[in-house]
Amino acid sequence: WVGLKNFELFFNSPYFVRLIRNTLVISGLSLAFVFPAPILLSILLNEVRHSAYKRFIQTISYFPHFISWVVIGGLLIYMFSVNVGFVNSVLADFGISPIRVLGNHRVFLPLLVGSAIWKEIGWGAIIYLAAIAGISPEQYEAATVDGANRFQRIMYITLPSMAPVIVIMLILRIGAILNVNFLQILVITGNDAGLYEVGDVIDTWVYRAGFFQGQMSLATAVGLFKGVISLVLVYGANRLANKLTDSGLW
Repeated sequence: WVGLKNFELFFNSPYFVRLIRNTLVISGLSLAFVFPAPILLSILLNEVRHSAYKRFIQTISYFPHFISWVVIGGLLIYMFSVNVGFVNSVLADFGISPIRVLGNHRVFLPLLVGSAIWKEIGWGAIIYLAAIAGISPEQYEAATVDGANRFQRIMYITLPSMAPVIVIMLILRIGAILNVNFLQILVITGNDAGLYEVGDVIDTWVYRAGFFQGQMSLATAVGLFKGVISLVLVYGANRLANKLTDSGLW
C-alpha cells in the first residue's frame, strides 16, 4: 500500500495537461461528429423506398465494423504512404508532389475522426433503425395528408420518436468521455513521437508507463480516476436529461 503515490505521479506528470487536453479534444470531436453520424444514416436509410438498395447500403455500412483496427492501419498505409500509397501514386502520375498524411499532426485528428465514422457508422445505426421501426406508419400517413413534406415528417415525427434512444446513448457516451479508442490511436500514431502533441491520450501514456516502464500499479490508479470522473459525468448528464426531456437512464 503506497497511499496516493500513484495518483501524485500521474497528476504531477509534465504530460498531465497535454494528456487531459488531447483526451477531451478527441472525445469532443467524437461526440460532435462520430456520434451523430449513425443517427443521420438511419434517417436517410429510413427514407429509402427501394428495399434491395436499402439492404445493400446497410450491408456495406455494417461491414467495416468487423475489420480490426490493425487491418485498417495497414489499409491507411497502403492508401496514404508517401512511398507506396495509392493516393500519392495517383498524384505522382499527374505530376503532383506527394502529400504527407501519415505522421502529419495537422491531418491526424481529421484522419482519426474520418476513420472512426467509416468504421462504426453502419453498426451504430442499428439501434436507431430499431427505434424508427417502432414508429407507427399512421403518423406519417396523417402528416402526409396534412401536407407535411419529407423534411417536416423527419423533424416532427422521426426525430422526436428517436429522442429517448438518442438521449440514452448520449448519456452513455458522455460517461465514457475519458475513454477514447485506444487501439485506433495506437495504430494510427505508431511509434511516431511527433504525433504525441496531438495524439497522446491517457490510455496511451498508461500503456507506455505500464508495459515499457513496469509501473503496473499506475494503470489501476488512473483507471480509478477515470471511473470516478465517468460516474460524475453520467450522474450529471442523467439529471440534466431528466430535467429537459424526462428520458434519462433512471
